[in-house]
Amino acid sequence: MSAVTSANGTTVISATLTSAAITTTAVSVAIGGDEVSLADDLIRGLAEDAWLLGYLIKCAAMCFIVVAALFGNLLVMVSVMRHRKLRVITNYFVVSLALADMLVAIFAMCFNASFEVTGRWLFGRFMCDVWNSMDVYFSTVSILHLCCISVDRYYAIVQPLDYPLIMTKARTVVMLASVWVSPVMISFAPIFAGWYTTDDHLEYWAQHPDACTFVVNKKYAVVSSSVSFWVPGVIMLFTYYRIYQEADRQERMLYRSKVAAALLNKHLQINGISALGALSTSDAVKDVDVETDPDSGAFRPTASSNKMKRERKAARTLGIIMSAFLACWLPFFIWYMMSSLLEGAYWMPRWITVLVFWVGYFNSALNPLIYAYFNREFRVAFQKTLQSCWPRSPPWCPPCLRGRRRYDHSRNDTATPTAAFGGPHNAYNHSNVSEVHYMNNPANIALLQNNGGGGLGGVGGSCRTEQNVL
Repeated sequence: MSAVTSANGTTVISATLTSAAITTTAVSVAIGGDEVSLADDLIRGLAEDAWLLGYLIKCAAMCFIVVAALFGNLLVMVSVMRHRKLRVITNYFVVSLALADMLVAIFAMCFNASFEVTGRWLFGRFMCDVWNSMDVYFSTVSILHLCCISVDRYYAIVQPLDYPLIMTKARTVVMLASVWVSPVMISFAPIFAGWYTTDDHLEYWAQHPDACTFVVNKKYAVVSSSVSFWVPGVIMLFTYYRIYQEADRQERMLYRSKVAAALLNKHLQINGISALGALSTSDAVKDVDVETDPDSGAFRPTASSNKMKRERKAARTLGIIMSAFLACWLPFFIWYMMSSLLEGAYWMPRWITVLVFWVGYFNSALNPLIYAYFNREFRVAFQKTLQSCWPRSPPWCPPCLRGRRRYDHSRNDTATPTAAFGGPHNAYNHSNVSEVHYMNNPANIALLQNNGGGGLGGVGGSCRTEQNVL
């Protein structure tokens, strides 16, 4: 009995231990499963947060590019309309370029942004063709404008004497008309006729009428990219290279003239001519540089020192222009050719496609800055246009700053009498004139009375500082 009991007890104990081990293992597995589930939830939450952050950054970047393109190009057009000094032949191209870039923002960027934000096409098959056509059309028009501006600058800098004869108003109109008409041949006509795509893509569209994809065949890819980018890009590279060569040649010519003037000055001093006369002669040589005409042998004046500085600045600006153009559009057209000509090239991630599209669009926002803001006359026109959009005396503006323009005007008007009275050492100087105008302002008199009648000192140091600064 005991043996049996012992045997049974052993068996029972063994079974009990086995059951306990199984229970412990099950609990461990359950706990481990919870840990794996928590880790998966954490990773999933981080992935969702990262996706949301990227989505918000993408939306913000798209909105910024659209608003910058609209506002900047509209500012260019309004500034030229408001300021007669800017209405020259060269700026015809700039204004037309601004219009093209603004239309890119309206008809190309906005539709693309809606597709990227929602993840699907919302406007039907017909509007898909319209959007693709306008995207190709206005982007090509913008690039062709850059090409026309490079040709205009080429004749203005490399052939300045022939420029008025070559770039006439009639020829400018013909160039602009060609720029706006020729892109129709690679946009609306082939897209609505169905020549641009493949048979497989047409079958896919027949089965998915709500989709909007732009798949092109090899012939269309070569022709459209050549007209839109490669040919204009080669022309721009050639013209800007020749402009840079001309600017460098004129700079070297200016250096030689300065060396010749210095040698002449030294020679005159050695021969006993007074220093004053030598300086006058040297200044005359510097101001009136001459070179020999290779055709006639006669002397003709060259560009002055100030003009040389402008040419060097123009050369640097052209470097910025070409860098921005290539940085914005070259990645897109490389992707465009690879995805169209190479078999199986659609392995590229979706974000690369979105990036190259919007980097190209960004060029429409950069053009107003590059082609207009680097021009001093445009900068002044921009400032005046923006100032006209704001009230002269905002409610939050302190009284001592509301009369700033009046103080500026008073100081300009009294500059000559002050100099006649002995300049800044005379008691009747600019600061006193500004204080007189300040006291003649009824609003300022009331302010002084409220402050206890302490004169100009009662207004506070800020107003006195403003008078001295102005």
